[in-house]
Amino acid sequence: MPVNIDSRGLACPEPVIMAKKAIEENEQITVLVDNDMAVENIRRLALKMACSFSVTEREAGMWEIALTRTGAVAHLPPGSLEDELSCAVVAGKETGPLVVVLSDNHMGRGDDVLGDILIRSFVHTLLQLKPLPYKVICYNSGVKLAVKDSTVLDDLQQLEKDGVDILVCGTCVNYFEIGDQVAAGHISNMYDIAETMAGAGRLMRP
Repeated sequence: MPVNIDSRGLACPEPVIMAKKAIEENEQITVLVDNDMAVENIRRLALKMACSFSVTEREAGMWEIALTRTGAVAHLPPGSLEDELSCAVVAGKETGPLVVVLSDNHMGRGDDVLGDILIRSFVHTLLQLKPLPYKVICYNSGVKLAVKDSTVLDDLQQLEKDGVDILVCGTCVNYFEIGDQVAAGHISNMYDIAETMAGAGRLMRP
């Protein structure tokens, strides 16, 4: 019997991440999704992992996807999952340590509500990168992502637990007067930030 995964209501990239983990452990899975981007991401995942793929629209705006392994389980090599996500930021060819720069507490320009949704998805996606980023730098209003009431605090703290060094700009923390609220990473300075960026093989900025 296939394992059933219900990813309705979840933002990208959660549906494809859930599908990847499930098909690595099971011969057959079915995934319920409620957006066409998730359908396309899981279609690409099936191609990468040598799975058969079928999709049925159960009702308007809801699809059931069936994946069946056609060969040995294929654990994706480092850097390949993010290449398959339509919503992910692709870091490019690996030539050295990856450093992620968070210079704002929103992602993109325009609507702040959308920007908040996007930055939450982006930071959560960082946990799925293989290998993980070498360091994360927070400066300007990006330092607000590291405070106690941040919507991405849990993900930043998990990155720390997984060995990612998070540098939080001290000048920016002082400017916003949030020194007593920083709950992820450690206070750093511009010399360390510049040195880290100069030594990075790749810089990723959302």
